Amino acid sequence: MKLYLIGHDYKYAAEQMMLSLYPAERPEYPKGKPEGDRVVLSLRKGKKFITCVCRIVKDDKIFVGRSAFNAELAADDLSRDRLCSRIIKNAFYRAALRSGHSRPAWGSLTGVRPGKLFCAMLDETGDPDTATRRFMTEYDVSSERAKLCRDTSLVTRSVAGSLGDKDICLYVGIPFCPTRCSYCSFVSQSVQKSMKLIPPFLDALMLEIDAAAKAVNELGLHIISIYMGGGTPTTLSAGQLDRLCSKISDSFDLTHLREYTVEAGRPDTITTEKLRVLKAHGVDRVSVNPQTMVNSVLDAIGRKHTAQDIINALEKVRSVGGMAVNMDLIAGLPSDTVAGFEETLGTVIALAPENITVHTLSLKKGSRITLEGSVLPTAAEVGRMLDIAGDALRESGYSPYYLYRQKFMSGGFENVGWTKAGFLNLYNVCIMEELCSIIAVGGGGSTKLVSAGSGRNIRLFAPKYPTEYISGIEKTCSDKQGIIDFYRKVK
Repeated sequence: MKLYLIGHDYKYAAEQMMLSLYPAERPEYPKGKPEGDRVVLSLRKGKKFITCVCRIVKDDKIFVGRSAFNAELAADDLSRDRLCSRIIKNAFYRAALRSGHSRPAWGSLTGVRPGKLFCAMLDETGDPDTATRRFMTEYDVSSERAKLCRDTSLVTRSVAGSLGDKDICLYVGIPFCPTRCSYCSFVSQSVQKSMKLIPPFLDALMLEIDAAAKAVNELGLHIISIYMGGGTPTTLSAGQLDRLCSKISDSFDLTHLREYTVEAGRPDTITTEKLRVLKAHGVDRVSVNPQTMVNSVLDAIGRKHTAQDIINALEKVRSVGGMAVNMDLIAGLPSDTVAGFEETLGTVIALAPENITVHTLSLKKGSRITLEGSVLPTAAEVGRMLDIAGDALRESGYSPYYLYRQKFMSGGFENVGWTKAGFLNLYNVCIMEELCSIIAVGGGGSTKLVSAGSGRNIRLFAPKYPTEYISGIEKTCSDKQGIIDFYRKVK
């Protein structure tokens, strides 16, 4: 999509709205006189008002949207930038609606964490009902999405109130999978090709755990949640899982631990022996992720298992006992239909997992779905799938406890975690709403250090590819000094 910015350089705001409205498009910034189908965003700064006018030109027809704010509201450069970004998005949004674009469920709202904005409105108004009305009015958000945001934001408030200043979460990244799904752009390695990398990867991970534990223990931080993800951690053998879990418990003080999750997402990696190892180490939640229970759709996304394999894996978890179960579903998969998704949902609800997470397909740049141009359900069909899910899950005793959005999502929708009473996952709430620091170890791990008091946040990254992770482990370990430096500065 051709974007022309006149009188400003707010590319990020323009691109956010473009991706929200037109997720299949990518921005272009041609030089010279605007021509052809295009979006022209003009910003004019007057003495009293700052105004944005958007002109969408499509098939020689012009569609105009406007938005403005009182210049006196901009107390400083930061607030001015925020307000300018907002009116650029609003003008773009209004022009798009006038061009015939359907009204998105999230209105003009962009960004990964809509709950942050809702919580800010809740702080300002002091009343959930008032905040909900304002949320809908100012951003044109649908009543259904506003209710989702309200419900999850109230959970966020409750979780935030239960956290201490020293509470943190630990993430352990295992970047290996038995096969690569067609919707995935994560650089996890297929075990078929990289079995030989697992032992040296684990050796390197042990060193990083030592470095992280040194920082955590020196600072007296409290690990309240462990989340082992990837990839598929249960790609590791029972012996390798035992070694890893033993290293974690030997290295960190886990007396403050409230929950311990391991993603066992692929049923073809789940064995009773592995589950017993995990349970022995205190794991009390696992993910068994079907994504769909329609065999033809499983085949279309590159899964080498059947719906019955999912049921068998869940039965293994229940037979071992002592572990809550999350099951992930994806709305919008290739070859899926509204009827097929509804069938999947009914099957999974009947299996009664403690958590069900409903994702919207994200059209990631490096995924096979995107590269091959797979035929996908329409945005309207995806919206219908999500509406069916919300109604059915509420009727079955589940409530939403966290949500987030991603770029390139089908229909610009959302991912929502649903839980039975008493089984919400702290880690998901903490990471998505940035309630505490997340210390990450392992391939592709992203440590995020959060200081609620100062507003300072920093990130520390580990290499994604196992070969790069192994070769770069010395630097990754030395980077953990950044944890100590951060906490000493924010005291």
